[in-house]
Amino acid sequence: MQLSLILSRFFSSNSDFPWQVDAKGLEQLDVQTLAQGFQVSPENLLVCLEGRLELLQRLGEVLARHPLFFGLDHPRPGNMVDYLWQNKAKNQVITATSILNIVLEDLGDIWPGRSTISGINLGDVWPHSLLKTDCLGHEYIPFHKLSQWLTYSLLEHLQELGLKIIGLENLTGLAEYRNGGLFIDMRLIQIKNNLILQQQHLPASEIVVEWRALTISLLDKIATAIQEKLDLTASELPLVKVLQGGTWTAGRKIVKELRKDGATPIKIKSDGTVF
Repeated sequence: MQLSLILSRFFSSNSDFPWQVDAKGLEQLDVQTLAQGFQVSPENLLVCLEGRLELLQRLGEVLARHPLFFGLDHPRPGNMVDYLWQNKAKNQVITATSILNIVLEDLGDIWPGRSTISGINLGDVWPHSLLKTDCLGHEYIPFHKLSQWLTYSLLEHLQELGLKIIGLENLTGLAEYRNGGLFIDMRLIQIKNNLILQQQHLPASEIVVEWRALTISLLDKIATAIQEKLDLTASELPLVKVLQGGTWTAGRKIVKELRKDGATPIKIKSDGTVF
């Protein structure tokens, strides 16, 4: 579907390179084009289409503001690979956190309506009242679910280019509804008040913040248990493999067995920019 948009030249503003993705091409996207590319119809709905469109348009704006990372002439996301290779890799070795840092620092402004400190958009970071102290920012819990998912997605392609990526174990789990839903459906997390399951909750609600924080903590424990059972280190079996082949896949399977519509146990009112 995304490939269909690329082949249709909707992401490029450069006639010499019609199949690239660049800033102006992203900024010029409209909802009808995106719906066409994703084959949206009454029979094939896509939630939060407008929110997804806004993310892509803001991505175009951000690319244009960071020529060092994305290029000056027709800035494009792919130029970030050149920057990583030339400035962050040493002897063709790069740390996973270096990649995540670039994603967080230089793409952070694509996320709308987030908390800020000193004018810096924190992204997928949310406060909880019980954590608040006199220390600035102590009440915030960082998740960065989509940013880390993007980082995980980049790793394989960077490896194909010849980079060796180390420190995968330093990335956290993904605080999203398939992993978190698995823990509720399997009763690893038990809801004290059943009314919570009957209501919709915004991503900023403390119910969702607590759920996501528990999800990250439990993912670490599950990864450790599997590594010990298989007698593998965190480097040999990093969390990303436990997520992809284990908890995320299991979450999708179990939710379909329990609920025909595949809905999450905790209903989220989302605009498509967090989950």
